[in-house]
Parts: sequence; C-alpha cells; structure tokens
Amino acid sequence: MRMRIAAVIVAAGDGLRLGADVPKAFVPVAGLPMVAWSIDAMRATAGVTEVVVAVPPGRVDWCRARLGRHAALVDLVEGGATRSVSVARALAATDDRVTHIVVHDAARPLVSAEVVRRIVDGIGDADGAIAAAPVPDTIKAAGASGRIARTVSRDGLWAAQTPQAFRADRFRDAVARALAEGVLDGATDCASIMESAGRPVRLVEVAEANLKVTRVSDLEVAAALLAARAGGGPVH
Repeated sequence: MRMRIAAVIVAAGDGLRLGADVPKAFVPVAGLPMVAWSIDAMRATAGVTEVVVAVPPGRVDWCRARLGRHAALVDLVEGGATRSVSVARALAATDDRVTHIVVHDAARPLVSAEVVRRIVDGIGDADGAIAAAPVPDTIKAAGASGRIARTVSRDGLWAAQTPQAFRADRFRDAVARALAEGVLDGATDCASIMESAGRPVRLVEVAEANLKVTRVSDLEVAAALLAARAGGGPVH
C-alpha cells in the first residue's frame, strides 16, 4: 500500500518567554511567520498528503490571515490548553485513510523535508520513530535548597525532539487510550503516549541543527540560519 502521510504541526503556544505580543509560532523569522518554515518542510516531504496546524483557541481566523499564502496549504484547527490536547484535536481532523502521522512543533523551524522523511523511514518494524540527540552534558539531580543530590549517568540518555512519526492506526489507538484513561494531558511528547500504550518507538539521531526556539537569542540564531539557507549562503 502506498504511504500516505498526514503532518500535524503544533502551533498553539503563546509567546510569553519571547516577550512577543503574538503566539510564538507566528512571530516573524527570516521574513515569514515561524510556523511557515515547518509548513514548507512538510509540504516538500514525499508522501505528505495533508498538513493540519493546531493554533491557539479562538484565533483560527487571525492565524489564517497571518499565514498569507501559506493558509491555502494547510487546515487549521483550534488547539487546547495543553500540547497533547492540541495534538489530539489536530489528529481528529486528519484523513482516516493516511497510513502515517508526523507530529512537529512549530518552535523548531529549521526542520527539513529530508529530516522528516528520515524519521518516517526510521520507523522500520516499530510503531514509531522520533528525532533525538544523545545528551552531551553532565546531568545533575537537584536536592534540597538547590544543592546537587547526585550525578546521573548520561549513558543511554537521549533528548527527544520533533518531528515524531507513527503508524497512523497505532497512534490513533494510543491517543484514544490515553484520553480514556485520563492521562493525555500529562504527556509531554507524542512518543510518551505510544510508550504508555506499550508501542515500540525508535530513536533516530538528528545531527543537523534542529533548534527549538524558546528565548529571544534562539530566535536570532534561527533567523540567521534560515536566511542563510534560503539565500544559499554559508551557515556559520
């Protein structure tokens, strides 16, 4: 059966930590709303047949206007109070006939079509795969009053990123189960929803820059890298 992929982009967060007066995913980055870079990457990925974007509640029309030409490339749905609820609402809007679901955070605008496809292909005989990177730093566990309680071995520790890709039927089942059991809200990423359902998920190392924009300094770095990519210039 031919692979049909629905891409879900989570863009329902606020811009408080950026000091922005608009939702973070719609802050301009290198001439486009941040989320537009992820939309372009998903639309350029072989096998992607639709893109659904979860946006802040009550702001669908505002977001559609803000997206300009990109609005015609996606379906917009209202997100929820938590990331996992936003994912569930966007998932419900996808075509039942898709074979795979890719979930990506708009806050990672450096994603490329090549990375998206590598994560999908990385599923192999598992039920899902996620972009990830080995933890490079020494990890400390905090004790009382901010004192170090112990050093945690970083062997085998990976930092989860997006995109995350899953077999559509398995992911739908896992989300439905988490919702029924009342644990959906507590899921910080989609892989944890699959893990709670006993579904195997693979780690796929992503060596390329896959920065998550959280602070103003991140925004400046992302803008420089995206401008260089768009202009075909060197990335320093």
